[in-house]
Amino acid sequence: MSSMYDTREFRRGLKVLINNDPWIIVDFQHVSPGKGAAFTRTKVKNLRTGQVVEQNIKSGDKLEKPDVEERNMQFLYNDTEGYHFMDTANFEQISLSNAEVADTKNYLIENSVIKVVFFNGKPIGVETDTFVELKVVETTLGVRGDTATGGTKPAKLETGLVVNVPFHIHEGDILRIDTREGVYVDRVNRK
Repeated sequence: MSSMYDTREFRRGLKVLINNDPWIIVDFQHVSPGKGAAFTRTKVKNLRTGQVVEQNIKSGDKLEKPDVEERNMQFLYNDTEGYHFMDTANFEQISLSNAEVADTKNYLIENSVIKVVFFNGKPIGVETDTFVELKVVETTLGVRGDTATGGTKPAKLETGLVVNVPFHIHEGDILRIDTREGVYVDRVNRK
């Protein structure tokens, strides 16, 4: 595989190097204006900071492939020093700060295996699956006929994340959550 990506090779999830930082392409659109050169409008997310920006890249320009590696690691625990993980292959342990873990902390369950992203050999963040299954630990009883709130109620999940769920969801239910938006998708099963 080439170490450079042409704009024609862009796809969602492609990791590229911009200004010596690793970015992932979130969305893109090839644009051919009536006047001027064609370009690709690209929405990218910084893997190190989580910042999302839009950039226009001229057609034919090339972006470098970053030295990014993903390793399967087991989430052990979190404390005041950060989030602690263990490599499932060699049992090496690492710690990531709250900033490096960012919003993915809402989807981390102790002893679960997730992907830790390394850039130039250093851990910089965590990648979760698109959908995760989390247990409801606290919710109110929905009142039948109460649809003034749009037919949803708040539910606290085992990681501390609070999502809006339909009235038929109860404590102990296992829910599928979309990690891109942090929203309820459906109920997996009822405990």
